[in-house]
Amino acid sequence: MSLYRKSAWFLKGISQFTRRAYLSASKRFVEGDVEVGVAGRSFMITGANSGIGRATAMAIAMRGGIVHMVCRNKDKAEEARADIVKETGNKEIYVHILDLSDTKKVWEFAEGFKKKYKTLNVLINNAGSIICQREINPDGIEKGFATNVLGVYILTKSLIPLLEKSPDPRVITVSSGGMLAQKLRTGNLKSERGHYDAALVYAQHKRQQVVITEQMAKTNSNIHFSVMHPGWVDTPAVANTMPDFYRSMKGSLRSPEQGADTVVWLAVSEAATKNPSGRFYHDRRMVSTHLPLAWTHSSPLEEQKLMHLLEDMAKMFQPQ
Repeated sequence: MSLYRKSAWFLKGISQFTRRAYLSASKRFVEGDVEVGVAGRSFMITGANSGIGRATAMAIAMRGGIVHMVCRNKDKAEEARADIVKETGNKEIYVHILDLSDTKKVWEFAEGFKKKYKTLNVLINNAGSIICQREINPDGIEKGFATNVLGVYILTKSLIPLLEKSPDPRVITVSSGGMLAQKLRTGNLKSERGHYDAALVYAQHKRQQVVITEQMAKTNSNIHFSVMHPGWVDTPAVANTMPDFYRSMKGSLRSPEQGADTVVWLAVSEAATKNPSGRFYHDRRMVSTHLPLAWTHSSPLEEQKLMHLLEDMAKMFQPQ
């Protein structure tokens, strides 16, 4: 990452991604946008047992929605579910156990879900993983990429037919501000070459998520796609994987509920779907996916190449 990109990103973060920035931005929010009931509508949230995912699940449950919590750890997921049911009184909260880094299992889960359930109104791709040292899954794919990119691609692609049959379908992906300092790369998707820098690899995955959202929006006009940045949020994932950043910024980090606010707005509000599909959001507002003068734009050919590579990889593990 160039010094300019790093500096521009940090200055932007200090002014826009902190708790104070959220409190300032929230003064322009239209609260009526999210004061809606969603009883009967079905929401799938990955990584729903902690952090932003849990806060989102709680908010949707409070509004009467049917929540499908897709989580890796059964004990933590069941504990979170019990808390959500107790807090909201909503019993239509369902736990599904899935490790998104297991590529074949993602296909199997999505195909099984379509057979069991007749509707899915909103898919929220929230789960993410920063892998501190390069690891590979049983299929030989780097685990971070398998979780953050290929898993998101497969889950979304497989569930599109179910979403298209449901009223007002939406797909929301939780990205990261780190991607703003990254230009799309398609030549080393599995991080097999060069030094493995966990933070940079994660930021590249988040850039890839933005491109996936933009491209899927173009080819699936019946679904409203969006991708968002929650700001700098106090979550277990940040504390565990970015300890230096966490220690230095802890007093300025947003709460999980503040981080989840735009996710909830994109998931339930009528206002969100009045905007074009495929856009990037921060604090309920469409924003640019690039820093000024950072040279992070990619060509349409490079973006199409990413989609073709993902499609080819996904097919390798698709159930016959």
